[in-house]
Amino acid sequence: MSELLSADIQLIQRILPHRYPFLLVDKVEQIDGTATAVGIKNVTMNEPHFQGHFPGLPIMPGVTIVEAMAQTAAVMVGTALDMADKEMKVYFMAIDKCKFRRKVVPGDVLKMNLTTVRGKPGGKVWKFSGVATVEGEMAAEAEFTAMMDLPA
Repeated sequence: MSELLSADIQLIQRILPHRYPFLLVDKVEQIDGTATAVGIKNVTMNEPHFQGHFPGLPIMPGVTIVEAMAQTAAVMVGTALDMADKEMKVYFMAIDKCKFRRKVVPGDVLKMNLTTVRGKPGGKVWKFSGVATVEGEMAAEAEFTAMMDLPA
């Protein structure tokens, strides 16, 4: 097993181009090379999607949960491949087997467990499997494929 790494918000911002209101991962607690990662998203009421999703019943949109998982995967790859400050871009290519199991609401801590299904250093197309949980209860799961635009 390789040495586990982690990424705080400063490193995340050096890897991902996303910023408020679309930066959806607060930290990545465990990064095992390009194999697995565990990301954290603290869900707060001040996020702009809660104004309209839904008034009086704030629920994190499913698409933002999947995006948070994808951002965690990008941080995993970016950290493992030393992509900080290199303007890496990541684009969705496909989302498969996506299911939502419970509501995610303000005050929840979304824990995202990501596994690389396919991809290798130097490769552009990567496939990941992700499971997002709140207090151990599954909130969402998905497989997704992304193109990593990695500068030379």
